[in-house]
Amino acid sequence: MTNWTIDESHSEIGFKVKHLMITNVSGYFARFTGSIQTATDDFEDADITFEVAADSINTQNYQRDQHLKTAEFFDTVQYPKINFVSKKVKKITDDAYKLLGDLTIKGQTHPIELDVTRNGSAVDHYGNEKVGFALRGRLHRADYGLRWNAFTEGGGIVLSDEVKLNLEIQLLKS
Repeated sequence: MTNWTIDESHSEIGFKVKHLMITNVSGYFARFTGSIQTATDDFEDADITFEVAADSINTQNYQRDQHLKTAEFFDTVQYPKINFVSKKVKKITDDAYKLLGDLTIKGQTHPIELDVTRNGSAVDHYGNEKVGFALRGRLHRADYGLRWNAFTEGGGIVLSDEVKLNLEIQLLKS
């Protein structure tokens, strides 16, 4: 069995949400950890656990970030962690996978499917073996109790229910 950890300094956990249905607002989580165990080099048998500090959300807007930490969104006091546990990795090609697992946000757990691209592997200048992945997916925030919204004067909604996930993950072989 090979153990891998997420190299936080070379990884990103990002998202995008439509605002006023005309532009995307981007954000990321600054603190997270994860571990992966594999028996083979192709990651098809990977067992993955991942944890995000919900209060590390950052959209480059202090007022919005404070609102996102309240009970109207993540309720980071009561639910400080966002968790992911893999259920299955489906290898599509040598570099493409589907990752299926359970995502828990604000105490609500739902299945999620992520498209994964293996970007390659390398040995850094310290002799550490690393491998990189790009993950993309979508979720509906209302499924996780993130239901806050408002309406514009014209009757349009302020925030889309759909959230696009964009992760760039570099793993370090333990």
